[in-house]
Amino acid sequence: MIFTIQNFPLTDMSLENRKECLRTLKKLDIKTGTGIMVESPHQTLENIADDFVFMQEIKPEMIGIGPFLPHKDTPFANEKKGELELTLILISILRLIFPLSLIPATTALGTIKEGGREMGILCGANVVMPNLSPMSVRKKYLLYNDKLATGTESAEGVKSLRINMENIGYILTGMRGDFDINRHS
Repeated sequence: MIFTIQNFPLTDMSLENRKECLRTLKKLDIKTGTGIMVESPHQTLENIADDFVFMQEIKPEMIGIGPFLPHKDTPFANEKKGELELTLILISILRLIFPLSLIPATTALGTIKEGGREMGILCGANVVMPNLSPMSVRKKYLLYNDKLATGTESAEGVKSLRINMENIGYILTGMRGDFDINRHS
């Protein structure tokens, strides 16, 4: 199916417009994702609660959540990192609210603490996404400073990831991570 968008306000990046875009995608029966960076600058617990209410409205198929990690080349370079513990608590809450959604255990969790990604899985995340980009281009996608495994996580590093997951009682399937409402029925 091809969609043509006319007179669409592509320059309006307001929160309300972005929410409306997600609502429109849901009406078109397109799978959606949303999420939060935990403890990003100026974020409050009330903001997080509002985000959870919105997530309940749109019922996203994927929810990205990870601690805020500053990048040296941004206005937030000197801001405090988000906390692992709060992120893990929020992952657990999201899992209870959205039992079928895809919730990645992000590399940010592993960056903030060794074993953090595995902790995310144990708290309710159900997806890991290794960086399989060629080493030659990996540094072009540094979302934050000291990103986990920027030198080792590649096709060769999947074996290590597999072992880490098996050590906590999980098995990597190697399957695509597409959302399928029928996978649990």
